[in-house]
Amino acid sequence: MTNTTTTQSRALAPRAFWQRTAVRHLKRADPVLANIIERVGPSRFARPTTGSHLDALVRSIVSQQLSTSAAATIHSRLIALVGVPQPLPQHWLALNDPDLRAAGLSRQKIAYVRDLARHVQDGALPMAKLHEMEDEAVIEALTAVKGIGVWTAQMFLMFRLGRPDILPVLDLGIRNAIRRAYQLRKEPTAKRMHALAKPWTPYRSVASWYLWQSLELPPLERTQSNGR
Repeated sequence: MTNTTTTQSRALAPRAFWQRTAVRHLKRADPVLANIIERVGPSRFARPTTGSHLDALVRSIVSQQLSTSAAATIHSRLIALVGVPQPLPQHWLALNDPDLRAAGLSRQKIAYVRDLARHVQDGALPMAKLHEMEDEAVIEALTAVKGIGVWTAQMFLMFRLGRPDILPVLDLGIRNAIRRAYQLRKEPTAKRMHALAKPWTPYRSVASWYLWQSLELPPLERTQSNGR
């Protein structure tokens, strides 16, 4: 992981500038990834600039094991139930279980949203300081909340905070993309993924974005397997 200052500077630099730098680096560092980049085209990896961190995490909890459309419907119901577009922790804690259940949240997810709200309210999860914290510190703070695992924390780092050097080794799509791109005989282990991704540093988030996109490309004619 990079230090806080370097991580922040890349995350907050003009997106077009650092992404061009990232793409140049990745194409030089890895010929397999260079081929994917050429086929996919310009990077559209970006972090949203609207909404709150709290809402992004609530959305993550709501979306667990649901389709995108179903999660969006439930989230809309929840916002309507709260009555404000950007709920604060106290808004979530004030809602009762029957109303949350009627909106579509399971009992387990209700517990997760309440635990998230309590962590934010008491300062255990310092939302206003997350952008200043190192990647591992953010993961540690987020995964202390029930219902938020390492994968969710990494998605938050990538797509909410715009951190450029995250490798989500738990993501099934990334594992499948790496297996296909590098013509591996079996699904790569986390150790193997980290080894393959070492040349991508400090832009593993951008590399991961390209790998996700590569799953939408028609497969290339298979060459002799490298057996890695």
